[in-house]
Amino acid sequence: MKHQLDGTDIHIATGGRSFDATGNVVVMLHGSGQNHLTWVLQSRYFAYRGFAVLAPDFPGHGLSGGTPWTSIEDMARWVIALLDSLDVPQATLVGHSQGCLVALEAAATYPDRVKRVALIAGALAIPVNQQLLDMSDQALAKAIGIMTSWGHGAMAHMHDNTQPGHSFIGYGNRLMALNDNDALRADLTACNNYQGGAAAAAAIKQPALCILAEKDRMTPLKFGREMAAALATVETNVIAAAGHMLPAEYPAEVNAALRAFCEQS
Repeated sequence: MKHQLDGTDIHIATGGRSFDATGNVVVMLHGSGQNHLTWVLQSRYFAYRGFAVLAPDFPGHGLSGGTPWTSIEDMARWVIALLDSLDVPQATLVGHSQGCLVALEAAATYPDRVKRVALIAGALAIPVNQQLLDMSDQALAKAIGIMTSWGHGAMAHMHDNTQPGHSFIGYGNRLMALNDNDALRADLTACNNYQGGAAAAAAIKQPALCILAEKDRMTPLKFGREMAAALATVETNVIAAAGHMLPAEYPAEVNAALRAFCEQS
């Protein structure tokens, strides 16, 4: 779906179904250097099971125009502005990695607009190594390769995708290469500078779900558990042997946990 927001062309995946703002709206927020293709195995699944799906490309990512945001707070404001522009009164926010920080900030700052939050492979803070920050600016292809390799678990490095003819690593590299050249640097800067995760989590009263990866090397499990412990009402699901890129590597497990959570009254 093509959409205009603040004069910028925005691309939003709706899972192949027409978007209904009066439905059970689920907004899927991608991580650093990612785009709507993070959710290719979630958006259609939920759209064809009665949910109204929005998986937007943040500005400067994927098929969206505009300039990438450089702060989590601005990203959270943008998400709420997107809901306003589509006449969505309330939605469930699903975040992966950086998207978790955005979901936390939005749920805490705009509690009447966020029904519940689902946080996948996240943490209360996501500090970024200075070498990776520099690389994202000076050697983008190398930064993408390192993040793709580091982000996937052992299974992804051992064999091709569970979908015949597909490769986790190849897909991940191609996905990240679709963004503007400055998108990854902007995202990593936003994550590195964000200090509001603990305060946001403490303020959230909405139901929360944390889906965590046992072998996550980007947001290690212990930090995911700290995030879960900071939330008032939370379910926690740890997927054994999984790496950071849970939506791609373990879609069946992620979808089952998300669906059960989103169908709660």
